[in-house]
Amino acid sequence: MWLQDALYTNRGIFVDTPFAVLARIITNRPYAVAGAIAAIFIVSIWGMTLLSMETGTDTYMDKSTERGMLLDKYTDTFSTDMVMLVIEADDVTNPAVLAYIDRVETDIRNEQYIAGISSIVDLIKQINNGEVPKSHADIIRAKELLPPELLERYLPSELLTISVITLEPGVSSEVRNSVIDNIDAILRLSDPPPGIGVTVTGDSAFEKQMGEEIGASMGVLIGAAMLLMIVAVGLLFSHVRYRLLPVAVVAAGLILTFGIMGIAGISISMVVIGAFPVLIGIGIDYAIQFQTRFDEESRKSPGPEAILTTLTRSGPAILFAMIATSLGFIAMYVSPVPMVQDFGLTCTIGVVSCYIAALVIVPTFGMLIGYRPKEASGAERRGAMDMYDSFLGSLALKIAKNPLPVILLLGFVAIVGIQLDQTIPINTNEDTFVPPDMPAVLDLKKVTRTMGSTQTLPVYVRGAGVLDIDTLSWIKEFSEYEVSSNDKVTGATSIVTYLMQYNGGVMPATDSGVQEVLGLIPRETKDAYVSGTMDTVIQFSLVDMENEVALSLVDRIAKDIAWKEAPPGITASPTGQLDMFTALIDQINRGKIQMTLLGFGLIFAFLLVVYRRLHAISPLIPIMMIVGWNGMIMYILGIDYSPMTAALGSMTIGVASEYTILIMERSMEERDRGRDVFESIRESVQKIGTAVTVSGMTTVFGFSALLLSSFNIIKNFGAVTVITVGFSLIGAIIVMPAVLSLMGGEGRRGKADAAADPAGSEGA
Repeated sequence: MWLQDALYTNRGIFVDTPFAVLARIITNRPYAVAGAIAAIFIVSIWGMTLLSMETGTDTYMDKSTERGMLLDKYTDTFSTDMVMLVIEADDVTNPAVLAYIDRVETDIRNEQYIAGISSIVDLIKQINNGEVPKSHADIIRAKELLPPELLERYLPSELLTISVITLEPGVSSEVRNSVIDNIDAILRLSDPPPGIGVTVTGDSAFEKQMGEEIGASMGVLIGAAMLLMIVAVGLLFSHVRYRLLPVAVVAAGLILTFGIMGIAGISISMVVIGAFPVLIGIGIDYAIQFQTRFDEESRKSPGPEAILTTLTRSGPAILFAMIATSLGFIAMYVSPVPMVQDFGLTCTIGVVSCYIAALVIVPTFGMLIGYRPKEASGAERRGAMDMYDSFLGSLALKIAKNPLPVILLLGFVAIVGIQLDQTIPINTNEDTFVPPDMPAVLDLKKVTRTMGSTQTLPVYVRGAGVLDIDTLSWIKEFSEYEVSSNDKVTGATSIVTYLMQYNGGVMPATDSGVQEVLGLIPRETKDAYVSGTMDTVIQFSLVDMENEVALSLVDRIAKDIAWKEAPPGITASPTGQLDMFTALIDQINRGKIQMTLLGFGLIFAFLLVVYRRLHAISPLIPIMMIVGWNGMIMYILGIDYSPMTAALGSMTIGVASEYTILIMERSMEERDRGRDVFESIRESVQKIGTAVTVSGMTTVFGFSALLLSSFNIIKNFGAVTVITVGFSLIGAIIVMPAVLSLMGGEGRRGKADAAADPAGSEGA
């Protein structure tokens, strides 16, 4: 009770609490406070200019883990980003077309960070004395001399050919995007012959376009969320003057969030985008709660006194709700997926920013304009809202008097939902996250249809002496075993492949023989598979497969490595993007359970510290049910778990705890005023329930903006969160009265203290 005692006394409110001090500052110096708000606003706008987008492996894999460090080392040492040019024409083997391709490739080779280019032109030039043939007869002769598998790979038809541009290993995403921009510029200025179309594609182009789509999507989602909220507030909050004030408060809170993120260097990823409509929805609730209480108090007291009562009564209650919400988001930090961690961090920063904005802006605005509540006469004062208040009050009273049927029925539904949740599949296929008609996706599918599967699984081999004959022999045997025994593996390429190629098709027999043949292999070829004497890689080419199948493949290869034990001092491990995305399945499954349990644990501990009685856990009971209901609705709607929806459990805990804690706080306040359990429940739901419903429905409107996203991962998250907010309202308005009734609904000081000091119950 120490925190409660710091905010309340037996006779009322301490006048020297931080909330009372803030109230005095606002009432005495409103223009100075407004100036401080404007200064912070300007700094936040500057911070917004520092925001950056992030895609790629850094958003999926924690580099501080062993797997993350290995992937990072592999990426820097061996992994080369590839950009592909798809050239289409009536006849791509026409001498004029080949000459054009050669000219473009020459310009691209001169660009920085380009490691090499492979195309049909290069193959033909090798056979034609280093020159592009000038006649159809020479081209036909050159094609006849090319290996059939290479010809089919780079020239699948006379209508299409593909040039593969390899970037230097370890380049950053910023450098990679800059190279792609330069390639686009070269193509725009290349003056192709009539009828030729050139498309830039590949994984690098896909990630670049995805980042651009994310940026565009973020603007649309935030704009749509704000517009929907204006509509919702205009319709549902009409009983108060300046009904759009909460929208302005949320906008200020969002700008403050953006500014803090920019200054702190927190990047925006595909998952983080989903945080902003969430913040808009939660932030509007804080603003509505403060304005509703301020409007209520303004009807009974002059402005300064209304501000004092609003801040000292609603300030702590909403603060506790905000802290509980933040703890739900903080629980996401145990997720092994960086983008989920960033989502939780962004939401935490956002809810704190929105709370501060509402706490300061609402009373400051009221003081500056001399706020007066809307005047209305008699029973028609609030019309439909009064009727809704009465409905909520009577509903809460009926539930409070008959709590067991409500608890048993809704609890049973939750238990079924928890069981169904275990059967929901986990999807980590990045291609399914983005718009299916995104040009980069369509271009990648064209490349796959043309060149076959581009999936590979690298096995990183490291240790002292990876070029020793024993290690090389193991690499050869292991590669041959996987290709022959695993129908998902179509081939294996390593430094052994080129040692045999440059040694007449056989392995060198001695270490000195290995060194001699290594000297014959071109440096760019050698560097792609071996680095010094400590690191080398085997690249397994694979058939196309779903991530669930790939997960079992990676697991099988890891077991094969342990079974076909490498030489002493040598370790081998699967790595690369396929390994990362398949590992993500297990990480999401493990992480969503950990986040949910930690969220419950943090809020449970917080409530016990604040209230110091078992009664304090009552807000968690409806939340437990809501988590179960979420599992059932995801199962019914056929929505898979993704890096975004994996955070749903802890996010639900954060969002729903706000509503349930506000109901409990108001119930305790009414108990302090001398009402019995049933009357305190009825009054709390009647007073808070309307504001919770308005803010909840406005939150639904805000979350609905996610449904407009062209990204499937965001759209599915939006659908589930909209339903979750609806469940949260049910939990607060229907389940919470039943829980409070069963648990006795004590006041802040307890029954014994209230009996000893009945006069104190009339404070404030």
